[in-house]
Amino acid sequence: MTNPTTNIALKNNTGSSEVYAYVTGLDINKNNTPVLMQSDGKTVYYPESPAQPQTALAADCAISLGAAGSTTTVTIPQIAGGRIWFCIGNKLTFLLNPGPAIVEPSVLNTADPNYNLNWGFCEFTYNSFQLFVNISYVDFVSIPVALELRNTAGKVQTVQGLPTDGLDQICDKLTQQASSENADWGKLVVKTADGSKNLRALSPNSGRVVDSNLFNGYFQPLVDAVWAKYASSDLTINTQAQWGNVTGRIADNKLTFDGVGSFAQPSAGDIFSCSTGPFGGYTGDAADEMGNLGARIAAAFNRSTLANNANQPDGESVSSYYASSPTNHYARICHAVNLDGRGYAFPYDDVVASGDTQPDQAGTVFDENPDLLTVTIGGPAASDGGNNNGGGNTGGGDSNNGGNNDGGNTGGGNDGNTGGDGGKTTTTICDLIKKLIGNLKAKMSKAKTASSSR
Repeated sequence: MTNPTTNIALKNNTGSSEVYAYVTGLDINKNNTPVLMQSDGKTVYYPESPAQPQTALAADCAISLGAAGSTTTVTIPQIAGGRIWFCIGNKLTFLLNPGPAIVEPSVLNTADPNYNLNWGFCEFTYNSFQLFVNISYVDFVSIPVALELRNTAGKVQTVQGLPTDGLDQICDKLTQQASSENADWGKLVVKTADGSKNLRALSPNSGRVVDSNLFNGYFQPLVDAVWAKYASSDLTINTQAQWGNVTGRIADNKLTFDGVGSFAQPSAGDIFSCSTGPFGGYTGDAADEMGNLGARIAAAFNRSTLANNANQPDGESVSSYYASSPTNHYARICHAVNLDGRGYAFPYDDVVASGDTQPDQAGTVFDENPDLLTVTIGGPAASDGGNNNGGGNTGGGDSNNGGNNDGGNTGGGNDGNTGGDGGKTTTTICDLIKKLIGNLKAKMSKAKTASSSR
């Protein structure tokens, strides 16, 4: 069992002395009440429900990270659905809606007061049995974030994150991909207000929220190839859970798993989101199993491996991901640019083959006996090393090679089993955390809707 609180060291490698952090989430031990940490990094702030939407916070929750190169330590209680936010050069604006519900910054609404600021975040859950942390590019890429988790026995897990110029590299590669294959990749690049610098790169899913026409029909050649292949041969999905291997074929123009359910042809939006069309809205007794299958099918579509490998996700290797177009080039590029190839680039980027010993793709660290989590913002300093020993991604001209992982990451789906300390398992801790976070964050959904329309 973990301690009631844990320490997080925030290291400012941005080169700026004007960097602010924020910690938000839901207090597990107070009926999942929305919580923020105040500016001292130790005092907890439980906002009251305001009378009106879009109400300012009643406490200062901007944690100054001090001079460039310095480290600031915060102490947090047990929090689910947590985020550590960072902003360089400005403070962020968080508001409250009745509930209370925290209105978070948005990269999708140009009227949001945070839209033109340089900010990002990492995600965490700290509960009674572990601290779980990941860097995420599921929504967008901006400021480099790296993780180091040391447990009470002195064991260290790391995620190296992006190099200092990682965003510029990603934006350049997206622009190159736009020239060589599909112009929509370049539309994911967002510039500063004056147009002089790259501000962030949106994921394809976020890009489609801004412009629903992006990538329409993009994956259809791959979908057609998958439907043609499995009209006359079996697709076997290892659920890596109690359902074992499940076999399906195309029947009545649907990918059908007898006794379980069927998947209609997904659109590009369904594939990028992993949660719409055939990959969402599961009901009935087989809903969990369908969710498990959908996660692995969606991951294989994003990685463009489904038409080549009839045994998913087994038999896969990182080197086979993104090897041909159409594919999720945003995910490919994010992994290629990351120093160790790791970081969530789409919602089921944690799907791996059973017994996989390769470096995981998801960019997670977790431990049941955490001692200190260090989060570094801004990329590695010269003294940090920062060797480019990536996770082996290939395809479309980018690659990283080698790398190692002591994080113990696991596969995707709706499994809900936890992994051990330091080793991979055949089921996914990431899904347990996702399910927990999803349930607990229901209280925040109205706030996010308000944020996007703000």
